[in-house]
Amino acid sequence: MTKMAAPTVCVPGQRICRLEETCEGGCGTYSRNGYIYSSLAGYLQTSQSEDGKITNVNPRFCKCMILSVGRIPLKEPFRGQIRKEDVRATEKDKVEMYKCFRPGDIVVARVLSLGDAHSYLLSTAENELGVVMATSEAGAVLEPISWCKMKCPKTLTEEFRKVAKVQSRYVQYAGT
Repeated sequence: MTKMAAPTVCVPGQRICRLEETCEGGCGTYSRNGYIYSSLAGYLQTSQSEDGKITNVNPRFCKCMILSVGRIPLKEPFRGQIRKEDVRATEKDKVEMYKCFRPGDIVVARVLSLGDAHSYLLSTAENELGVVMATSEAGAVLEPISWCKMKCPKTLTEEFRKVAKVQSRYVQYAGT
């Protein structure tokens, strides 16, 4: 018989852990001063999430790691790239890759085709596609303020991104 670990009980205001790239708060938490705190009384639950991340950006394209397809996590990551001409549907010649994506950004993209060297060609040329989560230079999670800008809640500085329009089917409410 194996011994089960006792569940961790949290109360509102209790510090859970340090806010890092590998940790993010979920329902019933908030972040302040570099830490994640509990906003509800209950048992601590942890889980791992798989998303796609930007790994490299240059003036012609950005490289990505594809870690999930829809809500299905992949057993191993696949390489992908978003070319400059596949970022937006209009004004393709005015796209500046560094103003659209940064390393570490989490994006929603559509697969166009299998590209060179076993990497997939991806597109964000729809309103629903683009950056869904990004971290500011100050280390805070950026908040979208328009289709092309996000704002740091710590420093109130604005950073350019190709922001994805939030789709209601992907919004998850507490208690559901």
